[in-house]
Amino acid sequence: MSAPTIRWTYAFVDRPLGRLDSARAFWTAVTDTRLSELRGDKGEFVTLLPQNADACVKVQGIDAGPGGAHLDFSVEDVPAFVNSALRLGADTVAEHDGWAVLRSPAGQLFCAVPWHGESVRPPVVAGTRLDQVSIDIGPGSYDAELAFWNALLPDWDSLSGALPEFHVLKPPPGWPIRILLQRLGEERPAAAHLDLACADIDAAVARHESLGATVVSHGKHWTVMQDPAGGTYCLTGRDPETGGLPNRP
Repeated sequence: MSAPTIRWTYAFVDRPLGRLDSARAFWTAVTDTRLSELRGDKGEFVTLLPQNADACVKVQGIDAGPGGAHLDFSVEDVPAFVNSALRLGADTVAEHDGWAVLRSPAGQLFCAVPWHGESVRPPVVAGTRLDQVSIDIGPGSYDAELAFWNALLPDWDSLSGALPEFHVLKPPPGWPIRILLQRLGEERPAAAHLDLACADIDAAVARHESLGATVVSHGKHWTVMQDPAGGTYCLTGRDPETGGLPNRP
């Protein structure tokens, strides 16, 4: 049976409802976008709209917890995609009119939504591009989670990362958001955060600090940041055009 056709991906910035104003202001500045009309019973959903390109980032207010990130897959046939994910080990969290919330085997939320013709990737902004959702997975769940995403996304390139604990799922050319699977050193529930590819990490850090973010820590090829709404994300030393580290895809 052929896999359901995915046409586009969205990265969701999930932040507490009480801190949505600061999250929206920060992420529109980072991505050089404007806000769509608010949606949802509490105005909890909004799309970040770029100029002369299609959106690929949305912000959602959540009722509990510190927030994080998740993926939306824009597909030609939502029921077929949902059924495929369920056969591969996902669970249904909620079904809505035309779209669904699912949970991966390790517990990471993602959504299936209709494709509305999106095809034009937003440009690089000030040397950076929000282009990756990193799913952080405990060691006991990692192999099954990797197998799940590989099976769900058979047309994506599956690549070993720069470090043994990383694995990259790279979408077809021209798509905006890729996935990094990160194996943690300890068991804890799966969670996700956003990564930006940066031509110059130091310059990106300075710009993000000027917009209200703070530095949390430094890694080998990345700097961990916290946005003004309290959410953690990473600035990574990857090519904003290709998404890869120097000399890597």
